[in-house]
Amino acid sequence: MPRLIQTEERERTQPWLTSYADMVTLLWTFFILLFSLSVLNAQKFEAARRSYSSAVGVILDGGASIIPGGEGSTPLPDPLAAIAAMELEQLQRMGEAFERELAGAGLGDRVAIEMQERGLVIRFADTVLFDLGSADLRPEAEQVLLRVGNMLRDIENPIRVEGHTDNWPIRTEKYPSNWELSGGRAGTVVRFLIERCGLKAEQLQVAGYAEFKPIDTNDTPEGRQRNRRVDIVILRPSLAGGEPPVQ
Repeated sequence: MPRLIQTEERERTQPWLTSYADMVTLLWTFFILLFSLSVLNAQKFEAARRSYSSAVGVILDGGASIIPGGEGSTPLPDPLAAIAAMELEQLQRMGEAFERELAGAGLGDRVAIEMQERGLVIRFADTVLFDLGSADLRPEAEQVLLRVGNMLRDIENPIRVEGHTDNWPIRTEKYPSNWELSGGRAGTVVRFLIERCGLKAEQLQVAGYAEFKPIDTNDTPEGRQRNRRVDIVILRPSLAGGEPPVQ
């Protein structure tokens, strides 16, 4: 009989021990999050926080607190903004390393690196990769793409290749419009990255935007030349299923 009582007492304490263990685990996770927030770049955290809040339509500053009597209290950090800030900081370091490698290879004036909210953009002018009105790689373009592809091979982030044109119409048998030309150029680059550089097909995406996402005016030859481009975008991992709207 005493042995039976001990067994029952031990069984009665098990739910309490489970709850206690869960509480300790949650506290441990909470303090790790606080520590990670403490070492974030403050400017990038604030930019990501504001961007996320505007995207989802939530006012984080200056609004009424949902906690009774909490008017004017300091808001808690947004976990999604914290993740975005960490991802952007990692991509920033990656971009700096890419710039050094491209400059060392003498390609600094042919390939541009740009940080955006969605990730790291590696930008090629169309004359670096293609002849005017063509989606076939120029012979000298292969060495440039091989260098960039080798830099991308060990990256786990999703990668989108985007084709862009200027607003001059094209009407050929192969490319009836700028949609087909921009998509064809992006597809050519993706196929090269898979077949010649060994990138994983499942991590790559193709997008053709025709003339509808210019970065300069289409009223001058110089502006049109800038708009004709191919962008390789290393997306933030948390944007694998989507990305913030283009401003």
